[in-house]
Amino acid sequence: MSTTPKTLQTDKTLQTNFLEKIRNDCPNCQNQQIIFDSNNGEMICTTCGMIIEDRLDSSGIESEPMKNLENNLSVGMPLSLAHYDKGLSTTISPSNVDAFGSQLNTNQLAKVRTIRHWNKISSNNRSYHRNLKNAFGVLLRIKDKLSLSDTIIEKSAYYYRKVVEKRITKGRSIKEFVVACVYVACREMNVPRTLDEIAEISNADKVFAGKCYRLLLRNLKIRLQPIDSTTYLSKIANKGSISKKTLNRAIDMMSQIKEHPFSSGKDPTALSIAVLYAACLEQGENISQSQVAIAGEMSVVTLRKRFLDVKKIFPHIPNNTIELRKQKT
Repeated sequence: MSTTPKTLQTDKTLQTNFLEKIRNDCPNCQNQQIIFDSNNGEMICTTCGMIIEDRLDSSGIESEPMKNLENNLSVGMPLSLAHYDKGLSTTISPSNVDAFGSQLNTNQLAKVRTIRHWNKISSNNRSYHRNLKNAFGVLLRIKDKLSLSDTIIEKSAYYYRKVVEKRITKGRSIKEFVVACVYVACREMNVPRTLDEIAEISNADKVFAGKCYRLLLRNLKIRLQPIDSTTYLSKIANKGSISKKTLNRAIDMMSQIKEHPFSSGKDPTALSIAVLYAACLEQGENISQSQVAIAGEMSVVTLRKRFLDVKKIFPHIPNNTIELRKQKT
């Protein structure tokens, strides 16, 4: 939005008139050191404390940094897609006082109650708004439990709004669709969160969340990149208390495994725990298969299957900790 010369002239006039009021002397002590209280809109003498002017409006005067903001917007909370109204709703205070702190009379109280009633009804009279309220409540709980960033939450809210606009949620669970949107946002931002993990945190059905995820990709035509197994290595290593040296070796091994065709189509979490276990054996770190499997939330059977694939590329790695002890002795 471009600022017209007329608007600039109006702002300069407001600023000039305001500064002229401040330069006036105090009528009580003739002091020229006068300050302005922007919260109460008052001009106060610093010597005798007399209020020279009150109820002044300084909204036309902005500080120099604020003038450089885009579109001259300097007030109000930022817009957010994670709010059902994008943060633009009107909130009426429950206190029965006016702007100056005076109590409202009987006629004013009746009018204020009526306004509050209609304001409450108007914000809940559409199923679209009620749907977004319930969904974004679940979304904020997932954010707190998984410590997700605001960027992921905003992207998740964007996808959910698209789903609601296309009426895909009709007859389906809101919670599972929120889980699917969060998972898609995490995949796009390369955050190592699984669909089962998000569903478990939000007490949603894992199977139906998977169906909603596939429905989301198909209707919104979202194309996700294949999951990078390396992103899960540090997460599993932290849970399993694996050393940094072993983690770095596992990352090197994973880069070599990606070049082989057998890695395509495999579960990235299962492949990560197998590579971590192989790196532990190679570096002589004493850790059992069950410990690594629990850290990666996988079964020991899955770990053994993927470990056999890793052994094809790195045949010098011992089969288990027993062979590792024999080699040391």
